[in-house]
Amino acid sequence: MIERYTREKMGRLFTDEARLSAWLKVEIAASEVLAERGEIPKAALKSLKRKSVVDVERALEIEKTVNHDVIAFVTSVAEKVGPHGRYLHLGLTSSDVVDTALALVMVEASDILLDDVDVFLAVLEKQSKRYAELPMAGRTHGVNAEPITLGLKIATWFAEIRRSRERIVRARENLRYGKLSGAVGSCAQLPPVVEREVMKRLDLKVEPVATQVIPRDRHAEMLNALALLAAGLERIATEIRHLQRTEVREVEEPFRKGQKGSSAMPHKRNPIACENTTGLARLVRSNALAAMQNIALWHERDISHSSVERVIIPDTFILLDFMLGRMTRVVKDMHVYPKAMARTLERSRGLIFSQTLLLALVRSGLTREQAYSLVQENSMGVWAEEHETLESACLADARITKRIGRDGVKKAFDLGRLLRHVPSLIRRALR
Repeated sequence: MIERYTREKMGRLFTDEARLSAWLKVEIAASEVLAERGEIPKAALKSLKRKSVVDVERALEIEKTVNHDVIAFVTSVAEKVGPHGRYLHLGLTSSDVVDTALALVMVEASDILLDDVDVFLAVLEKQSKRYAELPMAGRTHGVNAEPITLGLKIATWFAEIRRSRERIVRARENLRYGKLSGAVGSCAQLPPVVEREVMKRLDLKVEPVATQVIPRDRHAEMLNALALLAAGLERIATEIRHLQRTEVREVEEPFRKGQKGSSAMPHKRNPIACENTTGLARLVRSNALAAMQNIALWHERDISHSSVERVIIPDTFILLDFMLGRMTRVVKDMHVYPKAMARTLERSRGLIFSQTLLLALVRSGLTREQAYSLVQENSMGVWAEEHETLESACLADARITKRIGRDGVKKAFDLGRLLRHVPSLIRRALR
C-alpha cells in the first residue's frame, strides 16, 4: 500500500539502478583524481568515463556466482569498458564506494524531506493564523482545562515540526562525509590527498578517522531525527483523532465526496489518514532503534549493519515522505466545527474559570489553601449537578461574594481575558 502513494522522486533514490549509479559516481571521481596524479593513464580515464554504464541485470547475474555485490558491480562495468576496466576501483575497498555513495543518497533524500517539511510548515502557519482567535477547550488528562484557541494548538504543532527540521539539517550536515581510507581506515593504498580531492568533487567532507566504514553514529543521528519528526506527525494525528470522536467532533480530517467509512455502517467518517500516520510512526521509531544498534561493529568492521541498512534507510525516508504528504493534506483540508467548540465550552458550565476565581480570592487576602478549598467545594457541586454553573454557585456563596463581590465573581468568567495573550504567543511561535 505504501508504494502506491510514495512520491516517485523519493522512491527513485532507492532503486538498484540509483544505488549502482551512485557507486559509479564515486568510482569515476576516484579515477579522475588518480588520472590527474598520473597514477592511471589519461586514455584509461577517457575510456572509463565514456564506456562505464550501470547494468543492473548483469551485475545481479554476476553476483549469483561471486556472492559479493560490489565485486559484481565492478566486474559488470569493467566488461563494458574493456582493457581499461582494470583501472576501475584502483586502491579502493568496497566500503569506500558503498559508504561514500550512501552519503550522497542520504543527503539527497534529506533535501527532499526538507522540501516536504517546508510545505507542511507553510500549511501549519496558514492554519494557525486562520484560527488564531477561534476559542476551544484546552484539555489536560482528557478533561477540560482552561480555554485556548485552535490557532494556538496548531502553533504548537508548527514549533515542533520546525524543531524537527532543524534536527534534520544538523544530521544532514553530519552525514555529508565520505571516505577512501581503505580496508581498515589507514590509507594504506591511497594517500589522504586523494581522498580529500575525491570528496571535494562529490561535495562531501572527509571522514576524519574511519575504520573500514564511516562510523554509524552519523546514520543513527539522522534516523533518530527522522523518528522525532515522525513522532511530531503522530502527535498531530493523535490530536485530530481525539477531536474527531463523535462526543467531541470539533475537528475532523478531510472526507472526500464519494468516500466510504465502513463496509457495514454508511454513517461512518473515520480518521483513517491520522490512524495510518500513527501506525507508521511506530515503524520509523523501530528503525531508529535498529540504527542505534548498528553503531557497535566488530573491530574495524563486520557486515551486521549492512543488511539492516538496506531496509531501514530506504523505508524510513520513503515513509516520512509519505507521512508528510498525508498530514499536509489532512491539516490543509481539515474540517473545523466552531459551533461544537462553543458547545464544549458551554458544557463546562464555567469550571474552566476556576483558576481565575482562585487567584481573585488569593488577591483578596485569603491563603491559597483557603481559596482553593472554596473554589473546589463549589466546583464539586457543579460536577455533582447541585449547581447549574460555577458562576451561579459562587454568586450564591456569601463566603466568596464577601471577598470579591458579585462584580468580582462575574469578572472572573471573562473568556476574552483568558485568551488575551494568545495572539502574541502565536506570533512568537511563528516568528
